[in-house]
Amino acid sequence: MSEDKDDIVQLDGRVLRALAHPMRNRIVGLLRIHGPQTATTLAGRLGVNTGATSYHLRQLAEAGLVEEDETRGNARDRWWKASHQGTDFDAASLLQTEPELTMGFLHGIGQTYAENMFRAINGWQTLEPEWREATMLSDWAFHLTAEQAKALNEDLIAVFDKYRTDLTQPRPAGTEKVTVQIQTFPWEHE
Repeated sequence: MSEDKDDIVQLDGRVLRALAHPMRNRIVGLLRIHGPQTATTLAGRLGVNTGATSYHLRQLAEAGLVEEDETRGNARDRWWKASHQGTDFDAASLLQTEPELTMGFLHGIGQTYAENMFRAINGWQTLEPEWREATMLSDWAFHLTAEQAKALNEDLIAVFDKYRTDLTQPRPAGTEKVTVQIQTFPWEHE
């Protein structure tokens, strides 16, 4: 990731414990994409009760992943925002020190990506024609070394950096929020 380093949280065991719960990971993602929200708004998006989102927000705040947005709200409504716009982690190191938490975190990410993909597929029929043509669901397979796979990822990130925008800001006219999911991993050994 080449975002501003101050806007990236580095996962360690403490932060990983907070994010290992799938709902907390989803809450942080929603705040990063949609900007500040209340526990009630998040509960509606996640299909859970407000008590659950309030609890998880407090856990995320203790880990430094979310913070109260003091520019919004009143005595009745408490608004929360993401403290960082990205997450970086050394999976190899975390798998050595916190294997169960790391696997839980990674499974949660995989589940979120799969849910995003199925939501997009379910909505494909109702997309405007230009968006239907601009949508892609594909994969490629290569014979690569680990070094080549890392270089491929770096090249892709450089392309994405050209299009990076602050999703918490109002959308420019004619645009939609678009997600591109990338997974690079060795295929099953034959």
